[in-house]
Amino acid sequence: MNTELWVRKDDLSATRLRDAGDTRLADGQIRARIDSFALTANNITYAAFGEAMNYWQFFPTGEEGWGTIPVWGFATVTHSLHPGVAVGELLYGYFPMASAVVLTPERLSPERFTDGAEHRAALPAVYNQYFRSKLDPLYTAGTEDIQALLRPLFITSWLIDDFFADNGFFGADPGVALLSSASSKTAYGTAFQLAQRDGIEVVGLTSAANKAFCESLGCYDRVLAYEELDQLAADTPCVYIDFAGNGTLRRAIHTRFANLKHSASIGGTHVDQLAASGAGKDLPGPRATLFFAPAQIKKRTTEWGAQDFGQRMVQAWQAFTAKVTDPRAPWLRAEHHDGAAAVQAAYAAVRSGRGDPRSGHILSLSRGG
Repeated sequence: MNTELWVRKDDLSATRLRDAGDTRLADGQIRARIDSFALTANNITYAAFGEAMNYWQFFPTGEEGWGTIPVWGFATVTHSLHPGVAVGELLYGYFPMASAVVLTPERLSPERFTDGAEHRAALPAVYNQYFRSKLDPLYTAGTEDIQALLRPLFITSWLIDDFFADNGFFGADPGVALLSSASSKTAYGTAFQLAQRDGIEVVGLTSAANKAFCESLGCYDRVLAYEELDQLAADTPCVYIDFAGNGTLRRAIHTRFANLKHSASIGGTHVDQLAASGAGKDLPGPRATLFFAPAQIKKRTTEWGAQDFGQRMVQAWQAFTAKVTDPRAPWLRAEHHDGAAAVQAAYAAVRSGRGDPRSGHILSLSRGG
């Protein structure tokens, strides 16, 4: 039996558990038990932009109005009708919030394969790849929780940093990078990368309650509460990297900073304000532009080659995780939520933005609560 968590597309607070029978495998398919997956604000962003950016299309429910949010995690192959994939293989990749998944492996290599399901063919290739942990260069045994929580977010962080460097910070170098929702994992991953660049002051914007946490990370040059924008000079050359999706904050930044060079929208941790976080044609300064990680991946793999791209990413990932897991001052601890009821409760908490920023949520519908 496969348990799935469905979410109402027009009301992300509404969820529903569905017990589905095991789909009969066709030749060339595999079934994998989804052992665990991370749930972060990034996944809520997938849901919030589900229609506009086709996130609902990866794992369609077949029922109008209901969707399955994609998540990142680990799964073990339990049945295989594909000669190139063995039962017992551990996979990392993009899964539904469910206890199992059926995949159609294509383009196999020792390190990875692509899901060849017809409905995913036109979707961004980066989300259709499954990494075979035995030879995955980013995999380290015993750290699956950290990988599930941070790997997809950090890759986005690394690409954001690279995008701004690639564009000369749009003329704000030297200058300031303003990061909203500074306590979020994608924000502090980006700050970790930006802090290694000369000429860029990294300023985290957060709630007053999370200010001390952000300061403790050591990757921000300055941390300001949202109401403290006036502590930065209005003529400061700056770029804005918006992880919050808070339309009121975006307007305040565009209005205050006359020398704002670029405004990038990354996601929406403030889900209830996403309606106000659109491109903002009426805002002063540059138009807010949605950052799309797959586009930067495609650009850099073309310019650098896939091997060089991968090596650079591995080096950055290893440096970041060493810092995050430093036993003297770890940035993150994993909290496990096993079973249907626990998964529903954890989803509600993450969607509402509640919780300790040091906590990362690892969920499982294949393990009982």
